[in-house]
Amino acid sequence: MMSARNKTKWLAIIILAVLVVDQISKIWVKTHFVLGERVEITSWFYLLFIENQGMAFGMEMFGKLFLSIFRVVAVGLLAWFLVKLVRENYRFGFVLCIALIFAGAIGNLIDSVFYGKIFSHSYGQLAELFPAAGGYAPLFYGKVVDMFYFPLFTFPEWLPLLGGDVFFSPVFNVADSAVTGGVFAILLFFRKELNRSLESKKKEGE
Repeated sequence: MMSARNKTKWLAIIILAVLVVDQISKIWVKTHFVLGERVEITSWFYLLFIENQGMAFGMEMFGKLFLSIFRVVAVGLLAWFLVKLVRENYRFGFVLCIALIFAGAIGNLIDSVFYGKIFSHSYGQLAELFPAAGGYAPLFYGKVVDMFYFPLFTFPEWLPLLGGDVFFSPVFNVADSAVTGGVFAILLFFRKELNRSLESKKKEGE
């Protein structure tokens, strides 16, 4: 069984790797694409530069400041939960899923907190990193950069309700992928560990 020290080492490497890939891809797209620009890689995969103020896959709720603060709180809780799982020797696969969710949350938090300060806007121009005139928004008001678009197929026009709609239309980023992958893996393979961790938390609160 992997020791807590080795778990911590590998989790740190994985979290750092997700963050590096996420931020490099966002900075590259932000500085090489005009907002709304897209490049066809294949007929079912595009790079499409959009920005959103919401949560994963462009969902939005409440105001921008609320979302940024919510992300800060969520990252703090996930960090605490991750440390707890390592100390209590949960299976590495389950802890890895939480680490992916944690890394994805940090990735999008960086955009929300800092991107407005360090980038110029992308409307009709390439964004500039650390512009002399200042960024496009105050701290905590930055927009999340998304770029992966997979329009796998379009439903036939004659199909009721769905006719003409694109199957899988969300545009997302590496951080979104890490969060979604972690959540789905937990639901598919680690529900026992999830229930155990929730029961443990419930007992602590009693």
